[in-house]
Amino acid sequence: MRALLTSKVARRGLRPILGLIDQRIERQVRRELTNLRDDRRPLEFFFDGTGRGISRLPSPPHLERTVAELAKVTGDRDGAERNIAQAFRLLVALEALGVGRIAGGTMNICGKLSAVPLLDPPNDDILEIGTLYGMFGTGLIRMMQRAGHDPRLTIVDPLAGEQLQPGTKTTADPTGTPVREAAVRANLALAGEAGTAARIQRGFSEDPEVRAQVSDRSYGVIIVDGDHSAAGVAADLEWAEQIVAPGGIVVLDDFGDPKWPGIKEAFDKHMATDTRLTFLGKVARSGYLRARASG
Repeated sequence: MRALLTSKVARRGLRPILGLIDQRIERQVRRELTNLRDDRRPLEFFFDGTGRGISRLPSPPHLERTVAELAKVTGDRDGAERNIAQAFRLLVALEALGVGRIAGGTMNICGKLSAVPLLDPPNDDILEIGTLYGMFGTGLIRMMQRAGHDPRLTIVDPLAGEQLQPGTKTTADPTGTPVREAAVRANLALAGEAGTAARIQRGFSEDPEVRAQVSDRSYGVIIVDGDHSAAGVAADLEWAEQIVAPGGIVVLDDFGDPKWPGIKEAFDKHMATDTRLTFLGKVARSGYLRARASG
């Protein structure tokens, strides 16, 4: 009893000190904000080193639209809301802990991380064509695990030190981090054993030798996020037809993005062929397709 009374007295004695600490912290924060406002440099100067703008926070309209699109594609409104929330927290955590960044807008990334497990692919083999820093693959492993899957990730990417995209100027990444296998491995390690076990095949997806190395299985999920030209996407879709499992999911990144018209062009031409892919719909700036059984 004496110890309890002593503890209560001690807490009461600390209250004035804690109050002073809170006031000091508040004054310090106010000074820092004032300094930022008075600085002549734009606010973006302090945040653009991430290569992704000021904030990952989505606007309410963008969030609501993405949830609605995800619910329509997957048929699961509750799951859409839950997965978007989980994916957003995961995205922020990965970019805080990882090396480099995840390319793309917040809602497109969260949409992809959310949609794939909700679409319940037929097996746990995942092929990611184009990875940048491997951070999206890391996030997808985690989201698949949360849905009860045991993902096995294969990555195809040249990992040439810089992000390569035909038709665009090659420049250093805004993060300042070289695009190297070591960075990808560091990020994959954040996903634990499944991340460290991921296969990485360096090279271009249209290279026959690269394809031969990773065409040893049928994939339940294929992420097409490599060469964004019409020819490049067409080649990747043709390859996906050969290696996607019956019922498998093919994700076309940057689908409908006006900056990359070749993606939609290749998609339209491919869907006009005798394809076994069925278009499920679009979430943010990614298109989703499911493969029928052959024949």
